Amino acid sequence: MSRVRLAILVWSATPDRPALLAAPFVYAAAAAALDAEVEMHFAGECVRLLVAGEGERLDCGRGETLDHFMRQAAQAGVRFLACTTAKSARLQGNEAMVEGFSGTAGAAAFAERAIDPAWRTLVF
Repeated sequence: MSRVRLAILVWSATPDRPALLAAPFVYAAAAAALDAEVEMHFAGECVRLLVAGEGERLDCGRGETLDHFMRQAAQAGVRFLACTTAKSARLQGNEAMVEGFSGTAGAAAFAERAIDPAWRTLVF
């Protein structure tokens, strides 16, 4: 049996809505704990979440910052990918990135995952 693969698109759980931010990372970490290969694709304004330090200032509720959930996912082996277009539009070239950042992948890369029967997808 082949390894399960999950691609998660994060685009509507934005930094200005921190109460929505924990869920994508919780699902990603849970899938990784079940031995799935997991990628998280960040599009639009969500690409800002990949900048080191951004997650430390976002309270997701219950006294936990986004950084807590991001670290759990990264330590479980989840790969974080920035949309190529969003990265060039919303990030400075010299900004440090979070643990787990694995580079860029555009819309076509996520679309490829969505139509590949070997992958499952979630959108937040």
